[in-house]
Amino acid sequence: MNHFRLFLYGLGVLMLVISCVTEFQPDTVSIPPSLIVEGQITDQPGPYTVKLTRTADYSYKSLNLLETGAVVTIEDNQGNRETLSEQQPGGVYLTKVNGIRGVAGRSYKLTIATRNGKRYESDLELLRAAPPIQKLYYEYTVEGNSVVSAKNQGWNVYLDMKDPETTGDYYRWDWVHYEPITICQKNQFSDGTVLGVACCSECWDIVRCYNCININSDANINGKSISRQFIMRVPYKSALSYYLEVQQQAISKGAYTFWKRVGQLTANTGGLFDAAPASVAGNIRCVSDPATLVFGYFGATGISEQSIYVDRKAGQGVPDLDSPIPVPDPLACAACENNQFRTPNKPRWWVY
Repeated sequence: MNHFRLFLYGLGVLMLVISCVTEFQPDTVSIPPSLIVEGQITDQPGPYTVKLTRTADYSYKSLNLLETGAVVTIEDNQGNRETLSEQQPGGVYLTKVNGIRGVAGRSYKLTIATRNGKRYESDLELLRAAPPIQKLYYEYTVEGNSVVSAKNQGWNVYLDMKDPETTGDYYRWDWVHYEPITICQKNQFSDGTVLGVACCSECWDIVRCYNCININSDANINGKSISRQFIMRVPYKSALSYYLEVQQQAISKGAYTFWKRVGQLTANTGGLFDAAPASVAGNIRCVSDPATLVFGYFGATGISEQSIYVDRKAGQGVPDLDSPIPVPDPLACAACENNQFRTPNKPRWWVY
C-alpha cells in the first residue's frame, strides 16, 4: 500500500505549489498526524492483516510511524467478530489462522480503538464472489526498435475472464512472484568483499506488486468477456522458469473508485490544476471526532487465483543476471526467514 505514502506526499507537494502564488510562503509544510489503514478480508483462508501507521510531519521526514497498542476488530452482519492480535514490533494486526473468514454475500466492518482514545469505523463492505480466471498466458516481446538486449526483452502476462450477467461488477488484479534462492545471508566486510551463507532449507524470496493499481469494471462490457487483460511483464533476468501467482479480485464500487483516484493522483505531477488529494476519500471515518483525518480503505474481497510458469528459454543472449555471491563454507548455513519478503514454505502450486 505504498500508494498511501505517495498520496500524502502529493498533498504536501500541492500545498507547496499553491504557496508559490501567494505573498506568504511558510517555512514548513505539514499535515496533521493522521491514521493510515491498510487491510482487507477475503473469501480465501486467513489469517488477514490490518496494518496501522500514522503520518509523520512531512516537513521533517517522509515516513510513517507504527500505530501500536490499538484494539482492532473485524465483524460481519451476522454477529461474527474477531479481535486481531498485534504482531511485534507492532503496527500489524492479524486474525487467527482458523479465525473469522470472509463469506460471499455477507458484509464486513472494521473497528479500531487507538491508545489516544479515538474510535474509527469502516463502512459495511459487501463481499462478492470473484468469477474464475478462464485463461492465464504470456507472450514474448522486445520493446522498442533498438538492438535486442536483456533489458528490453520480456514476457507479457495476460488473462481472459467472463464477466457475470449482473451489473455493477468491479475488479482488481494482483500478483506475487516466488523466486527460489540458495543464499539466505550476506556478510559484507570492510574491504568491500561480500560473502554469502547458504540456506539451511528450501527458501523463496517473495516479490509483490506494491506499486500497481490494475482495475476495471463491467460498465462497458457487462456480461461479456474481458480478453488480454494485462497483468505484468516478466523480466529476462534468468533462463529459468518464472513462477507467478495471479489474483482476480471482486471489489466494491467504493474500492474501485478509491483505487482509481489514488492511481490518478500518483500518476500525475501534482500540478496546480490537478484534483486536490483530499478528494481521495476512503471508507473509514473517526466516529469519536468527525474532524479527524483518516486515510485508507478496508475491503471485503472475493478472490479467484491461478498460477503460471513463464518459460524464458526463448530469451536472446545473456540474461540480465545479478552478480553471483560465493559461498565460503559449504558446512555453514543460515535459516530461511518467514515474513512478507521471504518464506521457507513451498508456494501453493510449486512443482519443481
